[in-house]
Amino acid sequence: AGSAHSYPSACRCGSLTSSIKPRAGTSRREFLFTVGAAALAGCAPSGKLPLPPGELLGMSHALGHRLRDGGFPAPSETRKTGVVIVGAGISGLAAAWKLAKAGVDDFLVLDAESQFGGNSRAGQSPLVAYPWGAHYLPLPTRESTAVRELLAELGVLHGDPAAAKPVYDERYLCATPQERVYRHGLWEEGLLPHRGVDAGEREQQRRFQERMEELKETRGRDNRRAFAIPMELSSRDPEWRALDRIPFSRWLTDNGFTAPSLHWLANYATRDDYGMAYDQTSAWAGLHYFACRTGEAANAASDAVLTAPDGNAWLARGLARQAAGRILTDALAWRIEEGKSSVAVDVLQGAKTTRIEARQVIWAAPAFVLPRIWLAMPGELKHAALAGDYAPWLTANLHLADFPEERHGAPPAWDNVFYDSPGLGYVLATHQLIRRRLPGTVFTYYRALHDVTPAEGRRLLLETPREAWAEGILGELERVHPDIRKLTTRLDIFRNGHAMRRPVPGSLFDGQREKLVNFRHPRIALAHADLSGFSLFEEAQYRGVVAAERVLQMRFRSPESKFRQA
Repeated sequence: AGSAHSYPSACRCGSLTSSIKPRAGTSRREFLFTVGAAALAGCAPSGKLPLPPGELLGMSHALGHRLRDGGFPAPSETRKTGVVIVGAGISGLAAAWKLAKAGVDDFLVLDAESQFGGNSRAGQSPLVAYPWGAHYLPLPTRESTAVRELLAELGVLHGDPAAAKPVYDERYLCATPQERVYRHGLWEEGLLPHRGVDAGEREQQRRFQERMEELKETRGRDNRRAFAIPMELSSRDPEWRALDRIPFSRWLTDNGFTAPSLHWLANYATRDDYGMAYDQTSAWAGLHYFACRTGEAANAASDAVLTAPDGNAWLARGLARQAAGRILTDALAWRIEEGKSSVAVDVLQGAKTTRIEARQVIWAAPAFVLPRIWLAMPGELKHAALAGDYAPWLTANLHLADFPEERHGAPPAWDNVFYDSPGLGYVLATHQLIRRRLPGTVFTYYRALHDVTPAEGRRLLLETPREAWAEGILGELERVHPDIRKLTTRLDIFRNGHAMRRPVPGSLFDGQREKLVNFRHPRIALAHADLSGFSLFEEAQYRGVVAAERVLQMRFRSPESKFRQA
């Protein structure tokens, strides 16, 4: 969610609202239930308007629990196809996109959810579309060849996709102002606060920015960029990979960066991209956030991003065009069995199981699910799949009858970040429609539950009532927009308990992730951003394309593709 550098910052205050404080000795969980009970009883905090209507949405945890508990019906029919792709997020859609472009059309894409797109899904109101997750794409780097090819195919990148500075469709370049941060009662343009910062801190800010620019050009002894995207193309130099063993917060202090605003920015960055605090994040991953983006445009600044009212859903739809008619939603793959000449995938659709026999399977769902479905999964691979943990995430969409009252400072932007608040802030769904006078707007609010353990965060998402979340979000936003409650006509909340794999120190280059990357099987290929160790559009697309290439190699003995070459 948050910044122009990545997907969705949280506060030091420890409460969900500014107006309701937990009692001394009350746990965060008890506090949430206290707020929820009051809301369920129809008792908004004193003097507050009633909560707006809305729904509590999210990834289907019931299906996940069904996988855990078992008890599926035996297959009642059998279908045959060439390739089954399990998972219709970006990696699964990218695999389908690559297969179709290579002339392969005998494939099916399965997804347990009712809508394809994974973390790039979107909603639609009578006024405007809006994101439920990922909401922008930075200008693609020279290494991101598959991203550039897709953008050219969609007519968003004009001319040669390999150009150093392509021309991009103005309708998708984020309108200005792009971002602002709310701090000490005022809005400031950009993300790094400057108002009220002394000369010593400003000097550290300047030095940090210079260092990040240097790292963008730094190469290892293998002549690869130290921090590339896709991350697989980064330097394998042990000197740089050693940064994975320490937290990002330590790297900052070890390098003399002690300024509070820089530590806030680093913490914001890791919560934004990885759903976790910077003292829990691999320093390599933290630096990758700042140093991997080197894309440029002929008609935009290098820090520009590509976006649309519905976030990244337009990219998911663009990939899905190649799979038209071959995407099955509400289709839960619950068993994979190898045969002599095929792989059987048992799929629950409604109350019945269909067996799909395929020559090959591409697993494009989260890695931790696969051991429950492929019972014959090799032990070392199973251990690697279960080695990671996932960040819990909360998104809310507030439908507003009009734009709310503004505080002083920088004008409204597309990305509106909070410096000292539980949430990351919000993006404005109507920002790209700035030339149209609309009667309202939609704020998409993001929050990473980084301040509790991932398991506790998932329990909170599962057990906390919508009213508790809604009350907390409105209380937080009222500090910035005092009249937002009376303007909110609807407030829907989306929960994602396993939003993204967490790049904790030691997780990227300890060997477990690489086991997933290097796995070879004649009939099963792996594809998901989990193979990168963190979730970005470029990583998910890359992993899907590489998996499809491996299937094509097995089928046609095709040569190594350009997408995997540094």
